[in-house]
Amino acid sequence: MTIDEIIDFAGGLDGVLTLRPAPGDGTPEISWGDTFFFYAPDGSVPATTQPFATVVTKDYPGDGTSRLDRPGVFRVNIAAGREEFVRWTGRAPREPAPAGVDHAAADTVCAHPVHGTAGWLAVVNPGERTGETTRELLRTAHRLARSRHERRAGSAGP
Repeated sequence: MTIDEIIDFAGGLDGVLTLRPAPGDGTPEISWGDTFFFYAPDGSVPATTQPFATVVTKDYPGDGTSRLDRPGVFRVNIAAGREEFVRWTGRAPREPAPAGVDHAAADTVCAHPVHGTAGWLAVVNPGERTGETTRELLRTAHRLARSRHERRAGSAGP
């Protein structure tokens, strides 16, 4: 999968707001070139909600184990929930990660190297093995984000 294919897929899900920070838009420079997906049916960035998925194209401070500084390398980060996290990693999010996980391995689903304790999964350069899985995880993350939005909207009252 290419970055554009991922952006088109996730951005095409209902109610998704896709943010692509760039120079001159007021976003931090570190985020330029990355993509953030929110469930936001009103088209406004939610004030208290994190994205349900991101595509990052570079290493962030404290997050270099995926080695995104290599040419053509990117990582899809997905908040697909505890059930999917356990399914793909074999452990609960807060359980210690096993030694030897290669967070730089392409086309492999693994715990996010920094946000795994919050249940995030990551795939570096999804390809033949993980392309459909990445789509499924994005659908799940979108469904969970939509459910959270609907619960909040329902509890806000009239």
